[in-house]
Amino acid sequence: MMNITLPTLLLVEDDPNDIMLFRRAKDKTNLANPLQVVEDGEAAVAYLSGQGQYADRNRYPLPALVLLDLKLPRKSGLEVLAWLREQPGLRRLPVVVMTSSKESTDVGLAYDLGANSYLVKPVAFDNLLEMIKALGLYWFILNEKPDINPSIGG
Repeated sequence: MMNITLPTLLLVEDDPNDIMLFRRAKDKTNLANPLQVVEDGEAAVAYLSGQGQYADRNRYPLPALVLLDLKLPRKSGLEVLAWLREQPGLRRLPVVVMTSSKESTDVGLAYDLGANSYLVKPVAFDNLLEMIKALGLYWFILNEKPDINPSIGG
C-alpha cells in the first residue's frame, strides 16, 4: 500500500465549541486531510513561519489551506492575513476566511488583504457539513494549487 501524504488543513479558531463542531463535521464528511488547530493570531503566525513549538515541519507541516477566523485574541484574523501576504514564501497560500461576521467592511477588508474566499459560519450543523464537503472538494480536489514557495527573483 502506498503512503500518500494528504495536504494539511490549518484551522485558526479561538472558540472551543466551533473547533469541536468543525472536527465533528470534518469526521462526518470523511475529509481525510490532517487538521491542525491554533487558537489565536500569534500562534497562527508562529505555526505558519515554523517558529517555536511549530519548528518541526514533520509534526506541523505547512498547510495547503488556512481556514481563518477574524475575531481572534492576540492578533486578529485580518492582521494574520496581512502578515501572511507579506511573506515571500507564504503569500500564495490559500486562505479562506470563515467567520460569523457578515459585515460588509469585514468582507471587503478580507478581500483587500488577499483572502481567497470569505465564508460565514453556518448556524445549523447540517449546513456546516455541506460547507466542509464543498471546501474539501473545491480546495483539495478541483482547485489548481499554486507553487507556494516559488524561487524568489528571476
